[in-house]
Amino acid sequence: MDHDHGSHGGGGTGDTNYSVTNEELARRFWYIIAGFVGAFLICRIINWYRLERRLQRQTSSSVQSPTKPDTLFLELWATFTAVIREVSYPQLYVPAKGFSWLTPPPLGRVVVLLVYWIIVIYMATDGAIFSDVFHWERIGFRNAWVTITQLPLLYLLSSKCNVLGFIMGISHERLNWLHRWVARTMLATGAVHGFYFYADWARSELVDYQIKMMPMIKYGFGAWGVLLWACISGLAPLRRLSYEFFVFQHIATAVVLLWLIYAHIPVEARYNLWFAIAALCFDRFCRTVLLLWQNIKAFPDKKKCTGGQRIGHQAQLRAVGDSITVVTIKDVHFKWRAGQHLYLWMPRVGLAEAHPYTIACAHQLPETCICNSIQLVVRKHGGFSKRLHDFAVKAQAAGKKERLTVFVSGPYGAPPRWDIYETIVLISASTGASFTLPILESVIQFKGTSCVKRVDFLLTTRQGEEIDFYVTRLHELIEQAKDTGIDLNVHIAVTRGPTVFPPSQDGVTIDSSSASSTGANFGSGKKTFNEKTTGQRPPRNPSDIEQASATVPAGRKRSSNASADSHVFYSSVRPDIEAYIRGPVETTGGETSVVVCGGPSLVARTRNCVASLSDERAVHKGTGAQGIQLFVEEYSF
Repeated sequence: MDHDHGSHGGGGTGDTNYSVTNEELARRFWYIIAGFVGAFLICRIINWYRLERRLQRQTSSSVQSPTKPDTLFLELWATFTAVIREVSYPQLYVPAKGFSWLTPPPLGRVVVLLVYWIIVIYMATDGAIFSDVFHWERIGFRNAWVTITQLPLLYLLSSKCNVLGFIMGISHERLNWLHRWVARTMLATGAVHGFYFYADWARSELVDYQIKMMPMIKYGFGAWGVLLWACISGLAPLRRLSYEFFVFQHIATAVVLLWLIYAHIPVEARYNLWFAIAALCFDRFCRTVLLLWQNIKAFPDKKKCTGGQRIGHQAQLRAVGDSITVVTIKDVHFKWRAGQHLYLWMPRVGLAEAHPYTIACAHQLPETCICNSIQLVVRKHGGFSKRLHDFAVKAQAAGKKERLTVFVSGPYGAPPRWDIYETIVLISASTGASFTLPILESVIQFKGTSCVKRVDFLLTTRQGEEIDFYVTRLHELIEQAKDTGIDLNVHIAVTRGPTVFPPSQDGVTIDSSSASSTGANFGSGKKTFNEKTTGQRPPRNPSDIEQASATVPAGRKRSSNASADSHVFYSSVRPDIEAYIRGPVETTGGETSVVVCGGPSLVARTRNCVASLSDERAVHKGTGAQGIQLFVEEYSF
């Protein structure tokens, strides 16, 4: 039995035609990957043209809804987009306590996985399954090639400076789910590879002999074991036990895996290994350059900008309540977009830890400040975030304004443009407002051409103290919204604990105990208000509207800081997400963007509501109903 891994391209059976087939299938795999990436690039170009045309129509004509498609091609593209959205958005949520991490991916990701597995199964079986003397060995070699061919993709998808994501316009954190599933797929094909060889040797009672004759076998077992550990330790419950330890060991595991694979595979297959190493090195090189450029200033101008320093950035900490820490980073000389995040390294709090946090403010306008400051809102969990909050509490108790040197890396993320939708619905839970509030700021403060006419902002939390930081900024934005022509409506729901709302203009306070009756009508009450103030057509179910009108004062009220056409409603009940989204969608004349940031339960509800509403209204299918785009940022690490 010939086990020469250096002959015939790793075929190992002496069949030259068969070994060429293995290498040919490996090339086809990357042709398919290149085809998918190219298709995403084409879609990205078409969407860019569509969005630019919207802005041109907004500028050059008096079209009431420039977000509507105005050509046959754009109408067909809008229909295609609507169908893809309706298929990709739905998600099944597992509500069982302690098992919500078993919630499957959204339907769109499931379809992507099925397509990927079909490709892998095709590669593993095509022309390989027939009975002869080399049956076991042939399948073992085929799955070895299938496994090693996926290795570069595994490392490409793990990169923060992601080449594939850059081409497709998708940020690295939105590709990380696929990175995990590629690893699990490799684990399966690697198991088939090892099983068939081991079974073949066991039939001939040659297991010990083969292992002694070919030391590379033990490295193969080691590589599979390391990959198994990476997959198990990457499961949500385990990685959340100590995220800092998870990151450290995961990096070490990635390096050890490459070394074991190098010692295991034949020379003919090592180009896959060098491809993976190149992806890893390119990512680290780009991140290092980015870190140095953003944190080292050769000639800082300390006269013009508070916090200007040569190395790193000056940061101030402020504890808000028992669980929130606000980090203000001074003098950052790079731009960012609402919805992006960065990695924060604070040596005094975590010597070797860098953690990702959403940038909780929009980029400053050039005329407002000579230097930019970044704010991060960190919720206390454990580890770094707990030490950070304790540090801020101690400093405030001592009456000190601690100024720390911090280092940042980023910004990362590829959020969509927010100025090309007619209506924006922002939904967030607790510190999820760190994601949605900068979007609201960027829309209101934007000075260029914008299609946005209306914004609805919903913030829910269990305890009122968690949102004090956001509420203060919301009132500032309400005042700014008066001059923009944007109809801004803010809803704040505190669902647990003592609820203290500001007094109304007539001095009436809210009776939170009686507000429970309005939970199902939270969104419906909002629709009644729109009917009275905007003159637009009322939504359906008028009987529900009348009931909501009678109960609104008990559950929410307009803030005394709200203007005549920008409104704040307070509630002490959980809002009806479906009703809340339906109101703006049914009253808008153009495309709506729904943005949600929160836990898996809120995200799944929003996904299903948007998909159901789009299907119900037959979006872009001849009814005149316009598209509903969904952008999701979920609490996950």
